[in-house]
Amino acid sequence: MNAHYVFALTALLGVAANAPSTAHAQTCNAVVQSDDALRYTPESIEVPSTCKDFTVTLTHSGRLPVLAMGHNWVLAKKADMTGVARTGMLAGAANQYVDPTDRRVIAHTNVIGGGQASSVSFPVSALQSGETYAFFCTFAGHSPVMQGTLVLK
Repeated sequence: MNAHYVFALTALLGVAANAPSTAHAQTCNAVVQSDDALRYTPESIEVPSTCKDFTVTLTHSGRLPVLAMGHNWVLAKKADMTGVARTGMLAGAANQYVDPTDRRVIAHTNVIGGGQASSVSFPVSALQSGETYAFFCTFAGHSPVMQGTLVLK
């Protein structure tokens, strides 16, 4: 190898190693884990304002079936959480515990049981800067414990 080639290759590798990670800056998705102990991990999500759409994938690492310990992921303004959870319970399992006419719901996954996953994508333009958003499970009785926050950054 000649010295010019080695110098060029070294310079190129140095630039690449010090370049900012575009994958981190452009992360327009999140994976939220749930389990049989009524938890979400993580409990907070930051959505970059540069994303056009944002996708959340809910996983269930528990063993119990959907009828015994089903979970969904529902997004609404924090102020609307209690009302959305109430109408969701009334909507029942056939509607994924989400009232299909409830305009306060920004996005939601299907209800899943142990070993399953469900994803939902929503336009970031549906979020407002400075607003407080909550994500929560609307399966009967879960929303008081299973909840987290989502912020637009």
